[in-house]
Amino acid sequence: MSVLRPLDKLPGLNTATILLVGTEDALLQQLADAMLKEDCASELKVHLAKSLPLPSNVTRPRIDLIMFVVNLHSKYSLRNVEESLHHVDATFFLGRVGFLATGAGRESHCSVHRNTVVKLAHTYRSPLLFCDLEVEGFRATMAQRLISAELTSVPVFLYIVCGTPPQHG
Repeated sequence: MSVLRPLDKLPGLNTATILLVGTEDALLQQLADAMLKEDCASELKVHLAKSLPLPSNVTRPRIDLIMFVVNLHSKYSLRNVEESLHHVDATFFLGRVGFLATGAGRESHCSVHRNTVVKLAHTYRSPLLFCDLEVEGFRATMAQRLISAELTSVPVFLYIVCGTPPQHG
């Protein structure tokens, strides 16, 4: 078990690998499926993990982007992300990490306050997105935002990690 470093492996040509980390297996899988359905200029690979560190005896591609998914209905989800962050090298936080908070639509059911996640993202100087992944339309939109070159308020994650310049039309 080791710390994830952004440049510990050589990049693949026109390939980006995104790691989704969170306790909600079904929601992460649905988001990954939605991302893979999107039209992408590069080959996209999406891997899922409940937590970090990842096992060191498994061969895996270079991780270009890590999205930590926090379910606002679960304190365990937040604690899991906080513990996983200790297994990410500090240089990964230079544009290769983001946070995604889900479940904000039903605020009365939230056991994690939004400001807690905002402070977490601010501490790591990483972007934070809010999305209710349980709603298919929102999930599809989030998948587009994560891989699209037409982002306005969020870094162009996929294009930056692949080394492809964003194309604005």
